[in-house]
Amino acid sequence: MSESPTAAYPRHAIVIGGGPAGLMAAEVLAAGGVRVDLYDAMPSVGRKFLLAGKGGMNITHAEPYDAFVGRYGERAPAVKAWLDAFPPDAVRAWIHGLGVDTFVGTSGRVFPTDMKAAPLLRAWLHRLREAGVAFHMRHRWLGWRDGALVFATPDGEQRVETHGAATVLALGGASWARLGSSGAWVPLLAARGVAVAPLVPANCGFDADWSPHFVERYAGVPLTTVAMALEGEDVRKGQFVVTATGIEGSLVYALSARIRERIARDGQATVLLDLLPDHDAQRVLDEVTRPRGTRSMASHLQSRLGIKGVKSGLLHEALSKADYADPVKLARALKALPLVLKRPRPIDEAISSAGGVRFEALADGAMLKDAPGVFVAGEMIDWEAPTGGYLLTACFGSGRAAGRAALDWLVSSCRRT
Repeated sequence: MSESPTAAYPRHAIVIGGGPAGLMAAEVLAAGGVRVDLYDAMPSVGRKFLLAGKGGMNITHAEPYDAFVGRYGERAPAVKAWLDAFPPDAVRAWIHGLGVDTFVGTSGRVFPTDMKAAPLLRAWLHRLREAGVAFHMRHRWLGWRDGALVFATPDGEQRVETHGAATVLALGGASWARLGSSGAWVPLLAARGVAVAPLVPANCGFDADWSPHFVERYAGVPLTTVAMALEGEDVRKGQFVVTATGIEGSLVYALSARIRERIARDGQATVLLDLLPDHDAQRVLDEVTRPRGTRSMASHLQSRLGIKGVKSGLLHEALSKADYADPVKLARALKALPLVLKRPRPIDEAISSAGGVRFEALADGAMLKDAPGVFVAGEMIDWEAPTGGYLLTACFGSGRAAGRAALDWLVSSCRRT
């Protein structure tokens, strides 16, 4: 086992994890005059960040701030502390400071003008290196041993002595393990008595146990201009895609936390799908019950309401023959078609994960209560958010909060000594 060249220094910080939260913590610490060493298991940093940006780098959202904060569900009060210090407008200003322009899309989502993540990441890494941040790639954290941090590297295990340095853990959740977020840190913290909520998939698809005939005809087909709700909850409008196993897409992701909780509680969840959200229930009933002569019901629905293709397939998949033949029940199903979802897709397929270090285990939302000088940031903490810029904004804010708390702790440590 080799010894790290990093020497003891009273203003030194070690950041483990090179995603948005870790990079942001490193930026805050370096700006505070701290020498920063950042370690990551992958050959380069920001891999999940880059992949997430392939379809258009959604940085944040321009909706009113109170509505923005509300997207974080039951953890909104805790996450708000991060966001208050680095709100969406500040995120945009920070990006502009890197020389990257942004714009607000029609949905309120904020993107770089070129829609790409790579230029933003390059500019950010250049600034971090100019600030003195040292990057150590292919260093997979193995935990602590005799007070030192231990990493697996291509050259064997390496010890990094802390000697009063601050440590920021920003190792992500457990989605997209191939990009470095494997959740391997969970047993390492649990072994130290840190309270960790189980990691579960968030912003994920769900299995519906389709019939083989339905899968053969409709797997991969999108549904646009539909609405969905869990039984007893508010309706949301959007779009999703039928998959070989079930459903996924932005509308599903917006409800994924509640669907997952309902499945955990009841063994399954029923969502109600409105196939005609722009038509009220009375109009649908009038059209369904309108005399159709010799036409089949399928032809009648296509002619009068535009129901065809995958929407027609869903009706046959979810309704019995008797209910499909009953005009009143059919009209009701067009506005509230019950789809039974059995289980979330595996966590490694999810866009993000929920669970992680419980806020109750943190002092001021950042430092582990049982490990002075060790701070946690990003998806390692037990919060979740829908897609739309909310995940990334909170990761930025959490990283800044951890960096700020680590900087304050270092300053206090220096004063004590």
